[in-house]
Amino acid sequence: MLTIAGSDSVAGAGLQADLKTFAARGVYGTCACTAVTAQTTRGVRMVRAVGPALVRAQIEAVLDDVGTDAVKIGMLADAATVRAVAAVVRARRLRRVVLDPVLVASSGARLLAPGAVGVLRACLLPLVDVVTPNLAEAAVLVGFPVTDLAGMRAAARALCDAGARAAVVTGGHLRGDAVDVLRAGGVEHVLRARRVPGPSPHGTGCTFAAALAAALAEGASTVAAVRVAKRYTTGCIRRAVRLGRGRPLLGHPAAPRRSS
Repeated sequence: MLTIAGSDSVAGAGLQADLKTFAARGVYGTCACTAVTAQTTRGVRMVRAVGPALVRAQIEAVLDDVGTDAVKIGMLADAATVRAVAAVVRARRLRRVVLDPVLVASSGARLLAPGAVGVLRACLLPLVDVVTPNLAEAAVLVGFPVTDLAGMRAAARALCDAGARAAVVTGGHLRGDAVDVLRAGGVEHVLRARRVPGPSPHGTGCTFAAALAAALAEGASTVAAVRVAKRYTTGCIRRAVRLGRGRPLLGHPAAPRRSS
């Protein structure tokens, strides 16, 4: 398993959350760091992009040695990095690619340069097997408001029309049950789970996408993988802990004792 993502200094999101998820799902995780962030449970203080050449070198190093059965892509920071990642995904014909389009942190800090959104939509979206935006991310990608179930359905269709093989619009920010809309193979699925009371923990989007990618690596279908990811993320929310002064951190289970 390979995650291409930014580093989170409190390890609640980003590549740290991805590696925790991979370990808990029983698969070996590798990483390519796209950016370094200084952040707390309250928000992001500083962001520095690693640079596209080093990002690509990290990916190539992993692929040349360990290889990967699936890829989870998160924060990409800028247009040059988006292009670099898209180029290696295309050149290496990577399979089971999950894109979590990290655009803006919950605190409001921008994690993808404004000019890079169009590049991501044009260059990377058509290469991925599943894209997993939340409501705000989906709205930016499709160009219309996504505020309810009807909007989620329309956004999932639009993302597939734009080239993604499947799209999951996650509705964690809606009121009521936690509802996600998956569109795969031209078929729509609405997945519901009872909302866990309390504030939303840090890192749910990263964890969901990482769990989805891990399930794909193990051979699950897209629909089955999304269901696995939803159950895993819901379990982490139930076990969330307060270690800082801001949002809770997800409670990842201990890694199972089995080979990957």
